[in-house]
Amino acid sequence: MSATLSPLTRVKKTFKETVLFGNEPTPELFAILSVYFVQGVLGLARLAVSFFLKDDLGLTPAQMGALTGIAAIPWIIKPLFGFISDGLPIFNYRRRPYLVISGILGSLSWILLATVVTNAWLASLTLLLTSLSVAISDVIVDSLVVERARKESLGQAGSLQSVTWGMSSFGGLITAYLSGWLLEELSNQTVFEITAIFPIIVCVAAWFIAEEPVSQDELVSQQEQSLVKQQIKQLWQAIKQKSILLPTIFVFLWQATPHADSAFFYFTTNELGFEPEFLGRVRLVTSIASLLGVFLYQKFLKNVSFRNILGWSVVISAALGMTMLLLVTHTNRVLGIDDHWFSLGDSLILTVAGQIAFLPILVLSARLCPKGIEATLFALLMSIVNLAGLLSHELGALITHWLGVTETNFENLWLLVIITNLSTLLPLPLVGWLPNTDPQVQEEKAKENIKYMAEAYEHHTLGAVPDDATIPEVLPEFVTNNNK
Repeated sequence: MSATLSPLTRVKKTFKETVLFGNEPTPELFAILSVYFVQGVLGLARLAVSFFLKDDLGLTPAQMGALTGIAAIPWIIKPLFGFISDGLPIFNYRRRPYLVISGILGSLSWILLATVVTNAWLASLTLLLTSLSVAISDVIVDSLVVERARKESLGQAGSLQSVTWGMSSFGGLITAYLSGWLLEELSNQTVFEITAIFPIIVCVAAWFIAEEPVSQDELVSQQEQSLVKQQIKQLWQAIKQKSILLPTIFVFLWQATPHADSAFFYFTTNELGFEPEFLGRVRLVTSIASLLGVFLYQKFLKNVSFRNILGWSVVISAALGMTMLLLVTHTNRVLGIDDHWFSLGDSLILTVAGQIAFLPILVLSARLCPKGIEATLFALLMSIVNLAGLLSHELGALITHWLGVTETNFENLWLLVIITNLSTLLPLPLVGWLPNTDPQVQEEKAKENIKYMAEAYEHHTLGAVPDDATIPEVLPEFVTNNNK
């Protein structure tokens, strides 16, 4: 019998160690991963939304950038969803009912986008609902991940975050090419209808979450103790620590710098003539690159200090971003590089760098969350990054408008590229606010005594204190995670 089961046991062990990074393959884990998977799969409609706004509704690049910012609002008020989830159980459950609600809302909003949306105002409202749906489910699964990540051993630190973000990237991977290919065969509205199917998976996953109902006595006790007031007090005590505040400010300033993504989308489609099918290939490459970024961080970089990872990320991303000038000015053609190949290579490199920069932020944010307010504090930290993403979109839209870049006029696009990339270097003098020692050692100290950690690191030079899906570039990546 043992000889018969031995190969199966080995397969399970290999799967656990290589695919799940050492996490136990429980039904609840797969339910959590399925929610992240859906977030990645929603990228199926990303190109359809972009072409819908550009062609069907006739928006300019600046208008699209501004609308994208509006759709990010639910990601900025994520702490509110954390308060509600932690302090207002539905049918005595804090997690499951909210996942069901988010799934129903998501499916309904995509159906509305496919049927009744005919102008920019309705599009803004409906895309706001799609973001709201995923933001709610994101808060819930993030809280579940944080609760479990706090129990990880030092050697396992970051493994759960890595596998969840890897699953989101995998969801994006399997629908990446389809997002463009389907637009060659079907209408935008039909793609929206197909996308409406996937949020239902979140409803199903909710029933596999291992959650004990909140007893009536506990509810009464929580009400007597003013739970929300306690959460706010705990939240303030946590966020005012230099160990959390200074790195958060650094990341916020970095992610709030303007970008030219909306204008560049119009340039690649209207000027270079990239078809939806090819843009699907680009999304496929970036999805593979996201998985590669997760692997590289987990394998080689999880013990590197935040100061080194993020400091170099600022410099490298600014330098690599300048390569867009070669495409905008058609210099790549002079060098004998085809527009399509240049775009593919550029997207791959930038995505790997971005994923490597964002994962350590997630890991430290999760492990610094005090028990009892996991959903709220983690949501607050992520919403601050998302607020930076909104400002980035709105500033980019404003500069795009000032420079006169439209759906047909790209004369000043080169200047927009320079401004947006050089601006990312502005927070670099503050890199000393990031920790310069092993973050996992800092996190272990935090688990033993957060207050002690905060005091100890005040004695480090240059403010070296311990400590971004950010929200992604163009809708509906807002709805999925990461520039996060």
